[in-house]
Amino acid sequence: MVFFRPLPWEYGIRNLLRRPLRTALTLVALTIVTLLVMVVLGFVRGLDRSLTTGGQPQTVIVFSLGMGENLEYSSVPMRTADLLAASIPGIRERYGKKSSSPELYLGTKVNRALEAEPEMGLVRGVTPTALLVHENVEITQGNWPRVNEILVGRMAATKLGLTAAEIQPGRTLFFEGREWTISGTFAAAGATYESEVWCRLGDLQQAMKRQDLSLVALNLGPAGTFQDVDLFCKERLDLELQAIRQTDYFASLQKDYRPVRLLSWLVVALVSSAGVFIGLNTMYGAVIGRIPELATLQTIGFSRRAAILSIMQEGTILAMTSALLASVVAYGLVHKAAVRFTMGAFELQIDTTTLLIGYGIALFLGIVGSLPPAIRIFRLSVVDGLRAI
Repeated sequence: MVFFRPLPWEYGIRNLLRRPLRTALTLVALTIVTLLVMVVLGFVRGLDRSLTTGGQPQTVIVFSLGMGENLEYSSVPMRTADLLAASIPGIRERYGKKSSSPELYLGTKVNRALEAEPEMGLVRGVTPTALLVHENVEITQGNWPRVNEILVGRMAATKLGLTAAEIQPGRTLFFEGREWTISGTFAAAGATYESEVWCRLGDLQQAMKRQDLSLVALNLGPAGTFQDVDLFCKERLDLELQAIRQTDYFASLQKDYRPVRLLSWLVVALVSSAGVFIGLNTMYGAVIGRIPELATLQTIGFSRRAAILSIMQEGTILAMTSALLASVVAYGLVHKAAVRFTMGAFELQIDTTTLLIGYGIALFLGIVGSLPPAIRIFRLSVVDGLRAI
């Protein structure tokens, strides 16, 4: 096996410090590229998390036949909840009550004052059994709503374009021709419910002059099966119902947002490609000015592979330093930043996966950006290198 003598590790470090302006500009450019990649990845991860956290495999949603994923347009008879509770075996029971939640779900205009410009919000009329079905929902402040009171999700302020202070208990919101007092706030472990406003089912039905429901959510126990619920819906043709697992419902929402996710990955690819060209341009400029130096190294006994390795070392150090700076900025300024979208709002997630992908892309930029100028050194003869100006 043939071994070669590499250049000292500190040689590449000193070369970076000899050209502080060029090194600083390259570091800033690579940091911006890596930061943009992490932000886009954080968007994708946050969207995926909001659409997967809410789904529970033991929960089944019953709603109108032919509605697809549009639960806000669904309408089922009020008696559906009682019929399901009496007919479906295996519904989980807690505290002496079956985990069956009749709900009225809709999008409506919500504002903080009558004269204020309204925003489209998501309102859900529920009963206390909703907490038995939606297990990840937790009241973080205040109390369960009483008459003409509402619970507000922790992300509802972002969805409605309000500040956190404007959704504190005791404040009021206006929708469906009524003034509602905020009784408390709730969290749902990042699920889409956090963008919603919850109120008593009867109050919402009265305000909208409706006696129907949008859906009934069931939480099945170990003895319960989805097939039992599906069979009931198919046998009761007069009710025109369909059933879907909650996990399948959120999976269908993910399919609807697939173009957005693909566009995000396309942005990641474009930004990474731009980073490669930045690295190529920078490294080419560095090599052109150092051809005599690198040729001299070959004359004193260092091989071309040693020179190539030194160039790649400098590019990798710059790229990984930029990744470290980008991760600090992304986690400090971007992590958990709220973003609005049609289903509500979600938080950008600069998590471990995002950081690992960002560091991997930065390493790729450092290595690939160094290869073309390194190949140029390999092809140049020592004599031509010594003559270069």
